[in-house]
Amino acid sequence: MILGAFFKALGQMGDRRFLLVLLAGIAGAFALLFGVYALLVWGLQSLTPEAINLPWIGEIQSVHSILGWASLLVMLGLSIFLMVPVAGAFISLFTETVARAVEAKHYPMLPPAQGASFGASMIETVNLLGLLLLVNLLAFLILLPLTGPFYPVIFWAVNGLLLGREFFMSVAMRRLPKAEAAAMRKKNAARIWLAGTLMAVPLSVPVLNLLVPVLGVATFTHLFQSLRSAQNQI
Repeated sequence: MILGAFFKALGQMGDRRFLLVLLAGIAGAFALLFGVYALLVWGLQSLTPEAINLPWIGEIQSVHSILGWASLLVMLGLSIFLMVPVAGAFISLFTETVARAVEAKHYPMLPPAQGASFGASMIETVNLLGLLLLVNLLAFLILLPLTGPFYPVIFWAVNGLLLGREFFMSVAMRRLPKAEAAAMRKKNAARIWLAGTLMAVPLSVPVLNLLVPVLGVATFTHLFQSLRSAQNQI
């Protein structure tokens, strides 16, 4: 069931609607990170003089230029870790587009989904971004020193739990009330965690990790339909 959903989603990655959502997410992430960088540079230049005197060194000119280049290097380093969750957050705003593309191709008999409101989508986006950043930061600071070479497995398991929950709920709430979606998630918690872990593995691979948000929504759209069909047959 899980691998079937994954390969169906993978086979549709060339869909124009998928590619447009992917490009929009990456462009939004770049724009946000550039805006944060510009704000950081402006703040540093506003709070520091152009020249400073240091003991034993003397006067240093062009402090603003030095800080600008230093902050650029810092942002480039941070972008390696922030690009995926930020791009994922932007892409999650277009969950409806990806899910509709999947349903149009594979489930044309379904009636139109009510879909989540923009406000609900925004809340889910902020929750996902906050959870990913917080949990991964804590895991990096606490678990990496303790687990050493086993850290990637911990990384996949933790992110799989989070991604599975958020992807499933965002897809399920298009067609079910939140309470019913949550009940279905709890009933199929192991499968959803496993599917989320399958999405978390590519997070470790640069460039490929940018595909995860779109691939995740598509995979979980298939998984939701399979679980719902199985539930209705009982």
